[in-house]
Amino acid sequence: MSNILIVHAHPEPASLTSALKDIAVETLRADGHAVQVSDLYAMKWKPLADAEDFTDPRDPDRLIYIAESKNAYAAGTQSNDIAAEQDKLLWADAVLFSFPLWWYGMPAILKGWFDRVFAFGFAYGVGEHNAEHWGDRFGEGTLAGRRAMLIVPIGGHMPHYSDRGVNGSIDDVLWPIQHGALFYPGMDVMPPFPVYRSDRMDDKGWADIETAFKERLAGLFSDDPIPYRTQNGGHYDGNQRLKPELGGGSDGIKMHLVREGDPEEVLRGKVRHVRPIAS
Repeated sequence: MSNILIVHAHPEPASLTSALKDIAVETLRADGHAVQVSDLYAMKWKPLADAEDFTDPRDPDRLIYIAESKNAYAAGTQSNDIAAEQDKLLWADAVLFSFPLWWYGMPAILKGWFDRVFAFGFAYGVGEHNAEHWGDRFGEGTLAGRRAMLIVPIGGHMPHYSDRGVNGSIDDVLWPIQHGALFYPGMDVMPPFPVYRSDRMDDKGWADIETAFKERLAGLFSDDPIPYRTQNGGHYDGNQRLKPELGGGSDGIKMHLVREGDPEEVLRGKVRHVRPIAS
């Protein structure tokens, strides 16, 4: 069995978002997994990245957050709440993020969790940086080998988040989180679990959502993650631009997914063992 961390961000315990978190805890534990929950509102998590994050600052007169983050992580002088969340991430085999979509992104308290917990030397600034290897990121890094999935109730209609929807596709909307915050430090990112019209859910709709959600949880370690291209896998040139023979003519974020039509020499490189999307 596996270790699973749930990072939950909703202020109301009786909300649909919180109900999904509770189902995840109950279902995963019933399947024999060990589960920890970081309920950020209940914890009164401090979302502000500031000087209080460092118990022994290198420069007490001027805060350069990235420099202090690097120093504190290496020296073990981060605040206790940051270090505790990092320990949970290292313990976990999978991390679920449960939050409502607010203004096309995550609630501020969860953004503050990323800002503080994903410290320099922990989630970024990792690995050798040179002309050919831009650090251990986008498929490599401290959190490699772990899976991540977003659980995202949304007030809008599903067609609004489709490929031609007025809000942009759900993949576009969640790209900064899934690719930029989760794949960056090495996590395998599962397709998200969005729940549309979450504020207008009737009993039948909820029953269907509960069934579908439990099916997704059952496949957490067996379903294919999103086939993002690794940064150091030979897909990008020296300027970190996708090579012209790749992408299958697509534009936008879809070009950054491994495709069936990619040249064999690329597919044999450092690519996740996932099923490529159809060309």
